[in-house]
Amino acid sequence: MNPSASTNSAARNRKSGNPARRNAPAGRGSAVAAPATAGDWVSGARLRTLPLAIAPVALGTGAAIVASGPGVFHPVRAVLALIVALCLQIGVNYANDYSDGIRGTDANRIGPARLTGSGAARPRAVLTVAAAFFALAALAGLTLVVLTGQWWLLLVGAVAIAAAWFYTGGRKPYGYFGLGEVFVFVFFGLVATTGTTYVQVGTVNTESWLSGVGIGLIAMAVLMVNNLRDLEPDRASGKRTLAVLIGSTASRVVFCLFLLLAFAIVAFFAVFYPLAWLTFFVLLLAVPAGLITVTAKTSAELVLALKLTSFAALAYGVLLALAFAL
Repeated sequence: MNPSASTNSAARNRKSGNPARRNAPAGRGSAVAAPATAGDWVSGARLRTLPLAIAPVALGTGAAIVASGPGVFHPVRAVLALIVALCLQIGVNYANDYSDGIRGTDANRIGPARLTGSGAARPRAVLTVAAAFFALAALAGLTLVVLTGQWWLLLVGAVAIAAAWFYTGGRKPYGYFGLGEVFVFVFFGLVATTGTTYVQVGTVNTESWLSGVGIGLIAMAVLMVNNLRDLEPDRASGKRTLAVLIGSTASRVVFCLFLLLAFAIVAFFAVFYPLAWLTFFVLLLAVPAGLITVTAKTSAELVLALKLTSFAALAYGVLLALAFAL
């Protein structure tokens, strides 16, 4: 091992906000690995989380059609809102990879290997990719601001990017203190949905607010089952997610509660929008996800529940949006 590299690694460990990382020996979490392939970089984007970006934009667009009248659609603004959401989601995924990697949090992970934690990619390269996606989100957002003339939205965008970074970045990331679910509920539920509606019609209606709550609940369920899978490694690394704070049994109950409340909102909408009943077909994904989560004994089972919940989020968003639009 290069002595200077070992010294630098030890220095980084001492500066880390993670207690486990500060006490780690030099070189921990930076084992020599084969250089990252294109497939590794695609995997680093965590494609299974992208439905959480698509669904609120679909719901916000459906709500905008309700507000503006049948047949009125703003495709350019809707696409720009989608680009913002997707780029923020991918950006936060790479930022999470970078921040958890340099802290040593991923040294004991049991899920798919991460770019930084595995040593397959240089931390600076991962950080650069994260910054590039945040920049793309900012560019699409700025275009929306120009089109709408609502310059105060620049502040909303800046707060969203800052929240994405400080989820696991900085000296005291709030994702390490059980607040990750709050982040996804606010930004991938309320902000993404109501923001999409607002940039299209200049107002936010009840459909937008309530559907934003619904998809935000499912987003929290996705994060909960993800953190449930990583509960023991996170606890060992000093990462206090909500799952770590409340324990395995309570996490499984809360996961199911999030999904139940999301479909209670669908029941409310079905009173006013007959096609909203079709959204209950999403239970064909959500119920198995809940059963698997409650009974899971292995990480592979929880990964399956995570995938089912992510697909449920996409189907929920698309079907409920169609109920609004049609």
